[in-house]
Amino acid sequence: MLKTLSANPARLGAFCAAVAVAFFAINDTTIKFLSGDYALHEVVLFRSVLGLIVASVIVFPFAGGWQVLKTQRLVLHILRGLLVVAANIFFFLGLAALPLADAVAIFFVSPLLITVFSVVFLGEYVGPRRWAAVAIGFVGVLIVQRPGTEAFQVASLLPVLAAACYAGLHMMTRFIGKTESAATMTVYIQLTFIVICVGFGLVVGDGRFAEQENPSLAFLFRAWVWPEVADLWLFLMIGFATGLGGFFISQAYRVAEPAVVAPFEYLALPIAVVAGYFVFGEVPDRATFAGIALILGAGLFIIWREARADQMVDVPRARR
Repeated sequence: MLKTLSANPARLGAFCAAVAVAFFAINDTTIKFLSGDYALHEVVLFRSVLGLIVASVIVFPFAGGWQVLKTQRLVLHILRGLLVVAANIFFFLGLAALPLADAVAIFFVSPLLITVFSVVFLGEYVGPRRWAAVAIGFVGVLIVQRPGTEAFQVASLLPVLAAACYAGLHMMTRFIGKTESAATMTVYIQLTFIVICVGFGLVVGDGRFAEQENPSLAFLFRAWVWPEVADLWLFLMIGFATGLGGFFISQAYRVAEPAVVAPFEYLALPIAVVAGYFVFGEVPDRATFAGIALILGAGLFIIWREARADQMVDVPRARR
């Protein structure tokens, strides 16, 4: 199986994306669970330190050890790291105020933006049917968000901001992935997280701005406290998930075109619905389910178009 995947960059990218989504789902669910008791920057700091440890133990030995730190594109790694930090912060703040499925569904403007950005910035081709699927996906996001109605929440704009940063992140991944390994990109992301979270904690970690009624702001400005013993395993879980998830998603966008990889990230939608129900007792309403169905349907259609396009390309090659 590994040989088959290695021989086909599109399949390898899709496989890595699916694995990454599973790890990120664990990360998102756990962080939402912890958002009522701990500060966001504290949770992310623990996650990043543990993620770096996991990567150094599990990933780095197979990627040349600490040689992965060597790079001639340090500035680009820092810029990429800042984008992923911004994407995570905006998304996690949204998670604190929104149902899990709603936040994930709104965030899924990002794969649509990635497909658009792949055309604008990378010059890749996207056919009219795929453009139609992208449009349907955007309609689905708007149905979930419901701007202009009483159901609309200002916090629902946070996943949109996260999505824009996320799309930019993967355009950079595609660009620098031609010379940088997934392991190198992973370690610099975690280091950026650590530096930003430590700095933020030093400024507001004493809880001076902690009295906030808005759950997102409370999550952002809450004072640092040492984790309860019962919660330590949750911190370990998110560290493990982010370390491996970051590696697999970097690998996916390094080896395959964004338009191929992005649809597989839609797997997070059904996972979020299930996790939201069993962990938080959240049941999406009919409008949310309709929006999720449109988003998921658009993603599945894009996957089908990619598979069909691969077949059409393979036939002429076989005749040669």
